[in-house]
Amino acid sequence: MNCIYLITPILAWVVAGTIKLIVNCLHQRRIAFELIGYGGFPSTHSTIVSSSVAQIALQTGITSPLTGLAFTLAFIVLLDAHSLRGQIGKHAVELNCLNRKIPGSPILRERIGHSKAEIATGVLLGCLLAVIVGLSFSTGR
Repeated sequence: MNCIYLITPILAWVVAGTIKLIVNCLHQRRIAFELIGYGGFPSTHSTIVSSSVAQIALQTGITSPLTGLAFTLAFIVLLDAHSLRGQIGKHAVELNCLNRKIPGSPILRERIGHSKAEIATGVLLGCLLAVIVGLSFSTGR
């Protein structure tokens, strides 16, 4: 097995997660580990799947059936990150309005989905990381 297909998305996850932590800490002006997860800048999901698609395309070619399959699955993840999880966040806002009226009710996380900018940044970051990893492997580093 060529480990480039494993290293690329793991690196994408680490880099996007680190950037997200730094952005959240700067925005909150404190260490904000609890904000790591769904939602936020950049989209970690988008970074991971786009790095995988880009790496597969770089290694097997843009017309490869594997690239087409990877792109299709990534498209589903990107749609989910924006639309489905965005709707879940809107529901959480409304449920929290109700929950605040009932003592002891849990407050749900409202920031679950991603904006188009967060997704686009994740895609660009993922593609960039795939190129960097691909170049590192091709030069024997």
